[in-house]
Amino acid sequence: MTRPLTPGTRGLIADPDAQTAIWFLGVLSQVRVTGEQTGGSFSLTDNLGRHGDASPVHVHERDDEMFLVLDGELRVLVGDDEHTAGPGTAAVLPRRLRHAYVVTSPTARFLSLHTPAGFEQFAAEVGRPAPTLTLPPEPVEPPDFAVLAETAARHGITVLAPPPQP
Repeated sequence: MTRPLTPGTRGLIADPDAQTAIWFLGVLSQVRVTGEQTGGSFSLTDNLGRHGDASPVHVHERDDEMFLVLDGELRVLVGDDEHTAGPGTAAVLPRRLRHAYVVTSPTARFLSLHTPAGFEQFAAEVGRPAPTLTLPPEPVEPPDFAVLAETAARHGITVLAPPPQP
């Protein structure tokens, strides 16, 4: 059973049955812990993407982000640098520093931690509920980046450029 967390005073056990899953920018994103559950402290998602799935180059104004690659490989852009991120690699992406990722292996699974929480609300607004815990169908066309950028801006995220290529 999932119970709200009051930071510093209560633990949290987030059962898989109470977690939500969305299809977001081609990725299956399972929201393991929400900001609502942590009093806004953080959110944690478990992501599965296929080759070429990517985020646009962007900047968070409100939150720091961290990836932990569990399986597969990502190319992570952070500032002016690019890094290969394989299993066990942690990528720390501070707020106000431009960054993006692209899946370079056939599939990749990675955790994404946002502090404070809020990114999961943006992802839910842009994405759609996943009817199954599988990758979404391959997109026929890229997302409307003008709409994506407008929605992102309402959540303190500035989209700077299209996603990197794999």
